[in-house]
Amino acid sequence: MCFDNTPLEPERYNVWMLNWLLIFLPLAVLSHFLHWGPVTIFAFCALSIIPLAGLMGRATEYLGERLGEGPGGLLNATFGNACELIIALAALRANLPEVVKASITGSIVGNVLLVLGLSIFVGGLRYETQTFNKTAATTLATLLGLGAISLIVPAVYGASTGAGHAVRQANIALTIAIVLFVIYFASLWFSLKTHRHLFTRAAEEDEEAEEALGTKGWSVRRSLTVLLVSTILVAALSEILVHAVEAAAHTLGMTKLFVGVVLVAIIGNAAEHSTAVLMAMKNRMDLAMQIALGSGAQIALFVAPVLVFASFLLGQPMNLNFTVGEIVAVGLSVLILPLVVLDGECNWLEGLQLLAVYIILSIGFFFI
Repeated sequence: MCFDNTPLEPERYNVWMLNWLLIFLPLAVLSHFLHWGPVTIFAFCALSIIPLAGLMGRATEYLGERLGEGPGGLLNATFGNACELIIALAALRANLPEVVKASITGSIVGNVLLVLGLSIFVGGLRYETQTFNKTAATTLATLLGLGAISLIVPAVYGASTGAGHAVRQANIALTIAIVLFVIYFASLWFSLKTHRHLFTRAAEEDEEAEEALGTKGWSVRRSLTVLLVSTILVAALSEILVHAVEAAAHTLGMTKLFVGVVLVAIIGNAAEHSTAVLMAMKNRMDLAMQIALGSGAQIALFVAPVLVFASFLLGQPMNLNFTVGEIVAVGLSVLILPLVVLDGECNWLEGLQLLAVYIILSIGFFFI
């Protein structure tokens, strides 16, 4: 008997590491039913959701490629952040609007600063200068700017009127959500129809994305099965996770704001983070940029409005009055982004600067 000692390629290693985390899935279920404590339950659920989110992303990507540019792009655009949406909906059902809004903030900030920053930094260690389509990147940055405005306006109104206008604040959130929803689908028309040449991936990029995602050899039937099973499991685990959030945060000495902005956001985006970094390592910065900024824009313009609509359907209208810390975090993230993307080039120092901003903001959220 002989063993293959050939080291795994980065793509295969990435998929292997994510799949290995599935070992925590039965432990998460056991910890819940055997009452092992909120911290243990939260940790096991978080570690289980990460690989399931990866499987959902792989299945969605594969199905998107098989459906063609139009329907496939729409599928990726609407289900690309399904895991984050499921976790947020579970928090909404548990009447934890602070966690919901914190997860929105964390996903936007995490994609702009952590995902993009890490991608640029790691890619820059291999290549002196990396280039990307600055028109596409600027478009995504502008959409993120619109998302930041949608957070600032309700907060300013809330600060000027006080807490006694809850119904009016919820109606403002609903109206803004409708505007964001319209802009989101307008941006889809822009990227999938009128200006799709700015966002179309080359054939070699599609092949390398398949390698990074581990979808080579998959079939449509397998992808549908994986997507369905993973979605059901993520929904079940999310219910368990959000009910353990408050007690776990208290035990660990963390605020719900820090848990939502940092921990929950990383849990939902971990699989996507690794794919963006791998693309940057292969000098596919256009694709890495689209993954990071596209996901952030989707959170701001699609996921956030859907959560507002869902809150009204659940009879628990949610406003968009984010805390000062959340507004500052999103505002600074959007403010620094044009400084990186306007010239169409990036290097490792720019990536390190984005990571530094993320660390500074995380420290602030920890002590708020």
